[in-house]
Parts: sequence; structure tokens; C-alpha cells
Amino acid sequence: MTHNHSATRVSILGKENIIIDYDIWGSFIVQDLLTNVSSSTYVLITDTNLCKQYSEPFSTAFEAWVSKLNVDARLLQYAISPGETSKSRATKAGIEDWMLSEERDPPCDTKTVIIALGGGVVGDMIGFVAATFKRGVRFVQVPTSLLAMVDSSIGGKTAIDTVAGKNLIGAFWQPQRIYIDLQFLNTLPTREFINGLAEVVKTAAIWDADEFAALESNAESLMRAIKLPATTGNGRLSEVKQILKRIVLGSVRVKAHVVSADEREGGLRNLLNFGHSIGHAFEGILTPQILHGECVAIGMVLEATLARHLGVLKASAVSRLIKCLRSYELPVSYLDPLVQERSGNKACVPNELMSIMAVDKKNDGRKKRIVLLSGIGRTHEMKASVVADQDIRIVLSPAIEVHPLPLDKFEVVCTPPGSKSISNRALVLAALGHGQCRITNLLHSDDTEVMLRALTDLQCATFAWEDEGEVLIVNGRHGCMQSTTKDLYLGNAGTASRFLTTVATLAQPGTAISSVLTGNKRMKARPIAPLVNALRDNGAVIHYLESDGSLPLRIDASGGFAGGDINLAATVSSQYVSSILMCAPYAKKAVTLRLLGGKPISQPYIDMTTTMMASFGINVSRSTTEAHTYHIPQAQYQNPVDYDIESDASSATYPLAVAAITGTTCTIPNIGSSSLQGDSRFAIDVLEPMGCKVQQSSRSTTVTGPERGTLQPLLEVDMEPMTDAFLTASVLAAVAQGTHGSRTTRIRGIANQRVKECDRIRAMKDELAKFNVTCRELHDGIEIDGISPTNLLRPVDGVECYDDHRVAMSFSVLALATPHPTMIRERECVGKTWPGWWDVLARTFGVHLEGVGLETNRVGERRASKATIQSLYIIGMRGAGKTTVGAWASRILDWPFIDLDTQLELDVRRPIPELIKSKGWDHFRELETSLLKKSMAEKPTGYVFACGGGIVEMPEPRQILAQYQKSGGSVLLVHRDIEDNMSFLQQDKTRPAYVEDIHGVWLRREPWYKECSNYEYFSPKSDALLLSRPPNDLKRLLEVITGQAGQLKCMRHKTHSFFVSLTVPNIEEASCFLEEVLVGSDAVELRVDLLKDPDSTDNLPGVPFVYQQLALLRRSANLPVVFTVRTQGQGGKFPDDAHDHAMSLFQLALRMGVEFLDVEIQYPEAFIHTITAAKGNTKLIASHHDPKGNLSWSNGSWVPFYNQSLRYGDIVKLVGVAKTPEDNVKLMEFKVWAQSAHDTPIIAINMSVIGQLSRIQNSFMTPVSHPALPFKAASGQLSAAEIRQALSLHGVIQPQQYFLFGKPISMSRSPSLHNTLFRSTGVPHNYSLCETDSVQELKPVVRAADFGGASVTIPLKLAIMPLLDEVSENAKLIGAVNTIVVDSTRKGVGSNKYLVGENTDWRGMKLMLERAGAQHLKSPSGLIIGGGGTARAAVYALHEMGYSPLYLAGRSPEKLKSLIETFPNTYQLQAITSREEVSSIEQVPYIAIGTIPADKPIDHDTEAILKELFRLSSQVARPKAILLEMAYKPRTTTLMKLATDVGWDTIPGLEVLAGQGIFQFQLWTGIMPLYRDARAAVFGDQQ
Repeated sequence: MTHNHSATRVSILGKENIIIDYDIWGSFIVQDLLTNVSSSTYVLITDTNLCKQYSEPFSTAFEAWVSKLNVDARLLQYAISPGETSKSRATKAGIEDWMLSEERDPPCDTKTVIIALGGGVVGDMIGFVAATFKRGVRFVQVPTSLLAMVDSSIGGKTAIDTVAGKNLIGAFWQPQRIYIDLQFLNTLPTREFINGLAEVVKTAAIWDADEFAALESNAESLMRAIKLPATTGNGRLSEVKQILKRIVLGSVRVKAHVVSADEREGGLRNLLNFGHSIGHAFEGILTPQILHGECVAIGMVLEATLARHLGVLKASAVSRLIKCLRSYELPVSYLDPLVQERSGNKACVPNELMSIMAVDKKNDGRKKRIVLLSGIGRTHEMKASVVADQDIRIVLSPAIEVHPLPLDKFEVVCTPPGSKSISNRALVLAALGHGQCRITNLLHSDDTEVMLRALTDLQCATFAWEDEGEVLIVNGRHGCMQSTTKDLYLGNAGTASRFLTTVATLAQPGTAISSVLTGNKRMKARPIAPLVNALRDNGAVIHYLESDGSLPLRIDASGGFAGGDINLAATVSSQYVSSILMCAPYAKKAVTLRLLGGKPISQPYIDMTTTMMASFGINVSRSTTEAHTYHIPQAQYQNPVDYDIESDASSATYPLAVAAITGTTCTIPNIGSSSLQGDSRFAIDVLEPMGCKVQQSSRSTTVTGPERGTLQPLLEVDMEPMTDAFLTASVLAAVAQGTHGSRTTRIRGIANQRVKECDRIRAMKDELAKFNVTCRELHDGIEIDGISPTNLLRPVDGVECYDDHRVAMSFSVLALATPHPTMIRERECVGKTWPGWWDVLARTFGVHLEGVGLETNRVGERRASKATIQSLYIIGMRGAGKTTVGAWASRILDWPFIDLDTQLELDVRRPIPELIKSKGWDHFRELETSLLKKSMAEKPTGYVFACGGGIVEMPEPRQILAQYQKSGGSVLLVHRDIEDNMSFLQQDKTRPAYVEDIHGVWLRREPWYKECSNYEYFSPKSDALLLSRPPNDLKRLLEVITGQAGQLKCMRHKTHSFFVSLTVPNIEEASCFLEEVLVGSDAVELRVDLLKDPDSTDNLPGVPFVYQQLALLRRSANLPVVFTVRTQGQGGKFPDDAHDHAMSLFQLALRMGVEFLDVEIQYPEAFIHTITAAKGNTKLIASHHDPKGNLSWSNGSWVPFYNQSLRYGDIVKLVGVAKTPEDNVKLMEFKVWAQSAHDTPIIAINMSVIGQLSRIQNSFMTPVSHPALPFKAASGQLSAAEIRQALSLHGVIQPQQYFLFGKPISMSRSPSLHNTLFRSTGVPHNYSLCETDSVQELKPVVRAADFGGASVTIPLKLAIMPLLDEVSENAKLIGAVNTIVVDSTRKGVGSNKYLVGENTDWRGMKLMLERAGAQHLKSPSGLIIGGGGTARAAVYALHEMGYSPLYLAGRSPEKLKSLIETFPNTYQLQAITSREEVSSIEQVPYIAIGTIPADKPIDHDTEAILKELFRLSSQVARPKAILLEMAYKPRTTTLMKLATDVGWDTIPGLEVLAGQGIFQFQLWTGIMPLYRDARAAVFGDQQ
């Protein structure tokens, strides 16, 4: 027997059954199997992907060795579908049946050897087949993924998945051999490779510190190789073959050792689950978009964080683990941008995570067990440890609740992390220096991680950790570095951004000639212009890539700036100064740095920099002749052997403040009077004057707080030397009341705090207000009025931290003194400077903490309040309708509206034409830009602004608006047909006339308008009726813009929902039947690929044409729009390769705020990413169609498309073809599996006539047709009515009984009305009369099982209320219920039916008046004739329409008075009791509703009042006047005749019966029927 001598063997369970090397697949494995695992039958089972590449070589080698060894053996082969869905009972049964089949001739027997070739899915499932086939046969594992090599193939765990969960049915069954051929990794996709590395990191973290260090040091070379294209040759891994073999072998040996010691997972083997307890919970939510190893990486960080929280692991070890994972590009948080992008922003709510963790196999009953690290390479216990739910919840939760500290006296010693300021400077200086430097007490935080990563990417130095991460070894490269092709992402690390801007100028060109510095949204708003200007003036080439004055920057590699004289504005940030100071020794000549603008901000930090530079061998001299001037020699830093970083003095203010606010004692042992940091004066300059006892030596500080509630305010304190500490001082000032009258603390000298992680002054004012603390902003400070701690309120929605660590820590201090627990949002933001702050509060100070989950649908989708939604800016040509749209938006959103042109005129106290005439256009544009800036600064949320038409003429406002919408704001472009626009402008004399052709102005401005805006609205023509009330299409657009649209949620709650697919070539052509087509659907699909653009030359609908079509559809159809461009390959008409044109259409749809956008997943990934990044609040339908029927629902071939759709879609849409009825059954089984695994809603249907059953069974957003459409969008499509009829026949929609309750009702038209509508919409219900005036008789009726709802008329409209579970607010105010609705989602008292009383009379009145043309004027009044129950509904209707005041006329003044008293004063009701009073009314009404009986004459006084009112209305120019007569008979009443005699239009009462009836029908069925159908049924003239 021969062996490959380079192959390494590892012992497991006493046998060397694990073999590792390159190129052992084929000949080596065949020979070893035939020799050492002999059998007459070998079965190779793999998946269809691997089969194509690896089966034939193995078969060839097998035949050769069988002949060579002269043995009697055969090789059978079987391929399964790839993917997790194959890990099922069905696949297992299929393999077993195949192996037992006589076709195998002979069937497989007990001596069969199964070869499992594949990743974890194949290994797990085939191992379980081997464990149970013939009561167990031998098998071997040949893992092909890194994850399987180091994890699932070793240990004998086998399993399949079930609906109940993963790996719940299986067995321990040890393989005879595990062949690990590292050559397979050459073809492994990069992401799968990285996925497996998570398990490698895990193993080293729990077991072998040396292997962990090797992983850290080899990360760069390994990642370089892994990122090369996958190939079947040796090239990809040739440079790292031995490194890779070492790390795989290291992991394999650990796992083999653990399995050998604990085969059945009795305790030790649990250690291999480090990261898995929490990781599996995330996987349960995020799979399949997020891979197993990625979830384990997130789990490892959280479980390590948990160990730190429990006090068994140092913070440095957590930071080291995070750094290692990041170096392999593994996620360390589920909030990682890539995780969010891939998962579609799925939320991972703590309750859901805890629920999944509750079924972990390691648990001890209800006690959760988690592997806790005690250091890199070792665990706290040699098994998983029991951890309390409360502690787990803290690390899982995005927010934390801080409970007040009990009134106990105690003393603590607290050592904060290393100074952030000193840490960042030390890293830069050591990296620029010559030689090795050992840095101790370095801050482990987000900021320093960012700095380390960037310095590494620039090749400034090499870094290594010693003493379990307590010591950082820096090998500086004395200023030698190279620019990098990789963007240097800095998050929100302001210090890093400023220091690295200058450092990057020192780089030499390498593979890149420049470096890019970028950051998150907040970073891109923080200023950096003074530093950039100074460097540019000194020869550096720096480009702004987005907004001038902020990141991102592209910095050319120039080997250093020129040097010599440098002038720098230093009144905004001292970090600009420190940045140039530290890099100045490497300038091309010695530097003289002059700081301009007077006294520099934060001088102590500048002094800190120069002191530290001296420690690294460079002495900076301060000019004796020029103020604020420094001379820096040209030289090279010499690194000290050791450099110890003192604790962060800014962070130290928090534990000291805890002592101050609670009356306890705290000592900081390594910060005293000799500190480099200005904040070290906080105890002396702030706490002592506030009444604390302070003891400070050169190296330590101790503070004892006064009795609780006795802190003294600071009348005025200049905190310029320690600006970061002002937040701590502010929360103390909030409870500082004083004993001499004043309770106000005034803090100044902190202007720079407005441009930190957030505007900290504004943040403190806003957040303290939530506690009932009054503050006033100053230009460079803040005033705080202290109150008693007992008067502090509990913030309802918690404290918003603005992603600012200092805000979070400051308010955690205040929370200790409040009467109630306080929720701090954004718990993790403290990681910037003190990742373990919450641990310190809990362990050192004994504070009780609780994790809090925030209710969100998806990450970033927390429903915004009016106070938090950014203000809306409206732009567009003059005359486009900006002011009108702005006023509408103001009414819809209930936000104040400000026309900036009008505001400018108020500010300058003259009209704009006059201003321009006297001062010129340039002056006007400057004022216009200044006002734009002011509005954004002073009214950032909850306002609507209309800008002047020419705001885009100047670059600066264009840049401001563009940046505003890119950073999350909304800028709405209002557009009108240009001919319409020109017609209006020729008449408008209120603004300066255009001095050039209007059309030419539009053509010039159009690209600027588009650049500045992210939404677009087509404004209707200037028709008085259209302008009288906000149009529905604008309302729906604003709902999308502000995130208030709830159509998806609404449809998910419905039992059945539909969208109708329009197949018309032009929406205008459908106008005559569009209303009819939409009935019964919940949305309407615009099939853009089916449109016919008359101006198109290539048969593709142009963007202007689609714009017009979409605008017309939105105006015509009051339904959400599904925007679809179906390609030819997916069954549509749009060319498959017209990607650019498709993108322009999708971007148009997003700009117009469509509710749903159908995106086919066959588009390139970059294409789809562009759409997802711009989608805003539009919901994406990720779709895939298989019109040729190549895919099967039963063999897993749909799974990759489903997984891809899950990655991008808010909704998944999969459409196959049914060839047999069984295909519909298989589809339903697939759908059941999908819905059990994921919460994302799915549309899954089959095309073809046979597939119609799948459309009937698809309950969510089923695409439907309509008989009036020219053709069906897809084969087998049905109408909504047809599907409801089919569901009725199948008993899914069960017949319900509806009634009219009242007496007398025998002549009612309601049965005809509703039964007609039931039939036309396809539902099987019935409506009949139940004539009674006794409520008691109705009790059994309304509680019957088939009761669906009822109409209610006299005399029961009020008497019916006690039978109901709930009465709507409008019905209560009107005092009448005319509709009973069954709420099937709730249970009533003593019944399964929850009955809700509604009133639709007022809706019917409103509808009729609007259909008749009632206009909403600026101050419209209305008239109600009568004072009975119907009059109350009339009052409510006119009020809802905006009419005010409302006049009442009737024969009984007492009745009118009584009615008035029951309505709020805001209704402005006034009774007219005599003809003489008519002349004194303020506004003559032109809308009236008559509610008096028509079978009796109108009383004399009332008739006189009405005649006088009608007479007055006929004497002046007026809008259309309308009387709605509520009496049914006679057809023309006396009241109607009075009105028509003076030219009023009249509406008969039966119209209202039809109107209110359609609203009843909608409440009962969820379907809004056509009014004309209801009217025809009521009037009996149905055609």
C-alpha cells in the first residue's frame, strides 16, 4: 500500500481517520478507500453543482485502481439539489429508495460505503442516511467548503432539518474517514471562504492563543489570496498554501481532541459552540441572506461582550477578537452595513432572539448556557456556563434601561480606559516614528480601531499585540507609506478624520496615486474645510468628492506637503492644529505654523500634542514674538521603547459625576494634577464649586458628592479648556438648585461642541427637556435651570443619543438620580471611547440595568414622529404650483408651511421686484441662500418650505439642497406641463418678469432641479375645483416620502389581497373603464413594458411618456401603484439587455414615490444595489419568473432564486408554470416551507390554465386581470371576482348574513344595493331585512355564527350601542350608529364576534357634495337645515370638509342650542333663529344640507330665514352653490325648489343612500365598489 507522504493524519477517537493535504481527491482517496475501507459497493453522493466537476475524475480513478488492485467493487453515483432545502426528510427518503431499488442490481446492502462529497448540507444529511440505512452503514466525509472542513465534517453529528427547526432530527455517526483536500478551496467563492474562517477564528479563540496570533498576523496575505478569482488551478492559493494548511490543521486538531474527549457532547464539546448560542439565534432570523459563519462571528462578539459584562474577560480581549474578525471581513454586528444590505434591513428583536435561544440544545432546562471566554485561547469554564436571561438581554438590546441608584453610601475605585486623545496621537506618532514602541493602556474603542485600520492600509507601520492585547507593539516606518486603493472608512471618528487628512498627504504613490477618506452620514456633515484649505495652500492636492467642506476626500499622494509658512484657522477645532503639528516634521522643509482668528479653541489639546511630540523626539518651539505661532523642525520621530497612556480624563468625568449626583465617593487612580489632559481639571473647576469634596494629587483624583439633591449651580463657568466635559456638567446642573435663590448654571466657551458627533448643545437642550429641565442655547454655550431630582420626568421614548457616546454616558449619570428608570437608546455608541461603560455601572457602582428592545419593522424604519421627520423642501419653476402644493402638504402633514420668497419679503420689508431693482440679482440670491441655510438650521424637522423658482441658479444653494436630500432629507420637485406654466407666468405680475425665453429657462434649470431633488410631483392644472382640496395622489406621495405609508402592513393583515395588472398601451385609453377595473383590488400594476409610446423610435417607452402615464394613473386611481418593467426573458416585452433604460425608468418611479417597485433579480447585483440604495420608503418586490417552466417547486431548484429575492425584497414574488395539477400542490408545500422559515411575505403562483388553482390559493397580493382589459398579463390570470367566487365554492370564504335593523323598513332599497354589490364582487353573502324596534330581539342575531354585519336605521341608531363592543369616535360624536362591523381579529365580550359601531351617513354626505363639485375655499361657511339626528351627521360631514363657521336653521331654537352644546367649540356652530339675524352673518354659505322632513310644510320662520339666505347668495358673485336634500320623497322637495329658484344645484337624498352604502360595503368586505353600481341598484335603473 502506498501513501501520499505529505498528507497529514490527525487522530480522532483513537484512530488516524482525518487526512489533510492538497490534491488527494481522486487517486489517493480511491486507493485508501479500496485498501482500508473496503467494500463491494461505494456510493458517491454529492450535489448537482459539484457532480459536474468532480464526479468524472473520481470515477476514472476508481476504475483504474479497481483494475490495478484486482478487487470486485462498483461505484454508484447520486446527485441532490444544492442548498439547505435538500437537507430534508424528502431528500433522505429519495436517496434511500434509490439505494434500495432493484435497479441498482443488486440493491445496496449493509456493507455499502457512502462517500459524502460536499459542504455541510451534504455531509450532515448523507451522514444521517448512513446512520439509518440498513441500521447503519459506513460512510466517509469529503468536505469541499472550509466551513465543513473545520467544523461539520468532524465529530459525527448528522441531521436533517424540519419545519420545527434546523438539525432537530439526526444521530451521532462517526465517519470512517475524513478526507480534507485543501485543493477544493481554490474554487470556493470568496464569501464562502470567509464564512468558514469564522469557525477557524472561533477554535483559536477558545483553545490556542498562538494560533489566534497566527491568524492575526496572516490576515492580510490570506485575504489577498482569498479575494483572487476562484480557479480550478493552483494559482489562487499558491502564495498561502502552507499558511492555509496550518490554520486548517490547527482547527481540525482542536476539534478532533475535543470530540475524542467528549464524543456525545457531555460538557467539553460544548466549548466548540462559542459564538453559536447567540449566533444561531441571529441565523434563525437572517438566514439565508446571512451565512452561518457570518452569524457566528456576530455571536462571538456578543458572547465575548457578555463575558466582559460579567467581569470574566478584559475589554482588550474583546477588542482583539473584533479586530481579528474584521481583518477577515467578517461582520461584528448585525447592524454592519453589509449585513443590513444583504438581509434587507431585517430587525433582530431581542425577544425573538431570546425565544430562539430558548430551544438551544446546550440549555439546562430554562437556564441558558453560553461559552464564556476568560482570555484569548481559554474559556471561563471547560464547558458552557449558565447565564441569566437579564444579562443576555443587555448585550442583545439596542437600548438600555438605567434604574436609579439606591440611597446607599459607598466608595469605589474606577480606572477608565486610556485617553482617546492620547491614544490616537500615540498611534500616529509611533507609526511615523523610527523603531519599535510598546504602547500600554491603549484605548480599545471604535475610534482607535478605525485609526489602526487606516494606518495599516496606508502601510505606515506594522502592529502586533502582546500580553493578551494589553500591549500594542508598533514598528514605525519613519514616515514611509503608500496611498491605498481601499477607501479609508472612518465611521463617525472625527479625530481620525482630521489626523489622517494630513497623514495621507505624506504617502508616496503606490498601486494608487491617491487615498480616499470617507465616513458615515454624520461624518459627511462634520466640517474639515479649515484644515483642507491650509494644506491646499501649502501644496497638498485634496478634492472634495461630495460636499465642499466635509468628507469624503480624495488626497493625492505627494510624499509630504511643502512646509515653510502655514496659516490655519484654529477657532473651530484644535485637532486641525494637532494634525499639522504631528506631520510637520516630514514636510519638505521646516514649518512655521500660524494660528489665525485669535485665541485657538481647546489650547490644552494643542499643548498635549507638542508635549507628546517631545516624548517621540521632536521639540516644537513656540514663538516668543508672534502670538499662536509654532516652529517645527524637519526631523524624524524616534520611538520610545515604552509609552504608557493615561486614562481618558473626559471619560473619567462620568464616574466622578456618579459620585457627585449620588452622594458617594469615587477615586480615579491614574489621573491627577500632572495630567496632559485639560479635562483633568473637571473635579477642581466644576465639581468642587458644585459642593463636592475633591482630593487631587499629581496622579489621582477622589470626589465625594454632597447629600443628594444639594448640588449647587454654577453661576457661570468657562469650559473652553475641557469642552467635551460640558455634557457631564450639564446633567449635574439639571439637578443643581442652589440655596441662594438662583438655580441656573451658565456654561460658555463650548462653541466647538456644535460640530462634534452631533450638535451637542442642541442635543442637551432637547434631551433635558424630556426630563422637565429647561435650557437655553447660547451662541457658545448653554444655560440650565436646575430642578429637584424628584421632579425629573421619565422620557417617554427614552433619551436619543445621536450616535454620540458622550450623550449616552452623560444621561446614564442623570438616570441614577431620577425617580423612575430611564431608557437610553443606542446603547452601543459608548463603544467609541468606553465599550465597557455599562459593565462599570453594573459591577462597580451596582446599578440595575435592563436591556430594552425597540419596536421596529426593519432597521432604520422606526416610525418617525412629526418632530423627527426632516422638513420638506419644494422646488420648481415659478408657476409650477409650489405654493399650492406646499399649502396642500401643510394640510396633509399638519406641518407649518413657509413660502421662503414671502418670508424673505417680510425679512427685508419690501417686495422682491423692488429689492432686485434697488440691490440687484446677486444681492437677492445671497439673501435667498442665507434664508435657505437659516431654515435648515432653525427648523430642521416638521416644516414645509417652498423655495423660489431660481434657487437653483447658484451653485451654493444647489449644493445645499443636493446634500440635504442625500443625507436623508426630502426635496420635492413640483412640475407642470410647460405650456400650462408659460400661460400662468404671462399673467403673474407679483414677481420679476423673465428676461429670457421661459422654455429656455426650463431647459437650463431642469437638470439642476433633478440634481437637487429626490422626489417629483406633477401638479394638476389650475382648475378651481381641483385646487379646492388636496388631491389623493399627493397625499399618497407624502405618505411614501415621510414613511407613513402603511399599504404593505394593511395588505398583510387582509385574508386576501390583489393587484390588478393593467395591459393597456396608454392609460388615457383606459379612462372610461379604469374605475371598473380597479374594483376589488388593493393595488394597481402599471406594466411599463406594455405601454406604447407614440414618440418612441425603438419601441421602448421613453421616460417623459412614462412620467405622464404614471402621473395620470396616480391621479385617476386612488390605489397604491406597483411599477413593473417586465423583461422578455421573464415573460414580458422589455428587452433583457436594456439595463440603462430600465434604470432610468426605475429611478423615475422612485422619484415619483410609487408604493411598490417590481425588480427582477436577474439584473446584475450592482444594478439592484443602486435601486435598493435609492428606494427610500418604496417597498421592493424582488421577482423571478420562469415562463419556460425550467424550474421545479419540488427539487430545490427554486431555492436559489427565493434566497436571492429574500436578500433584496420587502416582498418576494416567484412565478412558475404548472404542467400538471401536482405542480400546484408542490408550490403550496414550497410556500408553507418558505413562510415557516421567513417573515417576508411571498407571492408564489403558477402560470397556465392548470396553474389557476395556485392563483386562487395565493392569499397575498395575487396579480389579477379584469374582463374590461384588452388581454391578460399572464397565462391563467383570473379576475379578483373570479378568485373570490372560487374561494366561496371551496368554502374558504363562507357565506355571511347582513341585515338592515329598524322599523319601518319594508320599502328600503338597501337589500337591492348590497346584494347587487355582493354578486358583482364575487362574495357569497346575503343582505336582508330584519324589521324590529326592539334591541333585545337583535341579541341572538348579532351573536350568530354567520352574522357578518348590519345597517341600522330609526329608531335603533342610538339604542343599538349597548350591544356593541366598541363605538367609533365619529359615531359617538354624531350620536348615532348606522353600521355594525364585525372585527374578526378580536373577540367580543361573551362572544367570538367583536362588534364595532360606525357611522357612514356623514361619509355619504361628503361624497355627494364632492362629486357635485363642492369647493374648499379659504374660509367657507356651511348651512345645516334642521336639528335632529341627521343634522348631527351633516355637521360632522361639513366640519370634516373644512367648512367653518357652520350655521343652523330650524323650527326649534332650543333643539338647535342643544345640538350646538354637544359639539366642540372648534366646530364654530351658530344658530340662526330669525330672518333679521341673516344680515349679520359673516359669510354667506354656498353649501347646505337639508335634514328636515319633506312630508310636512316648512314652518314659516324657517322658510323666511332660508329665503333670505338664498336671496343674499344670489346677489353676489359666488362659487357653485349646492343643496344636499336628505329627504327621499318626494323626488323634488319644497326645500329643493327654494334652492333651485335662486340657481342652486340640488342633490336628492337617495344619492346619499348609495353613497353611504358603498362605505358600509367597504367596511364589511374591504372592497370599495363603484358608486355608479350602487346608485343603479338604489334607483332601480340598472342597465
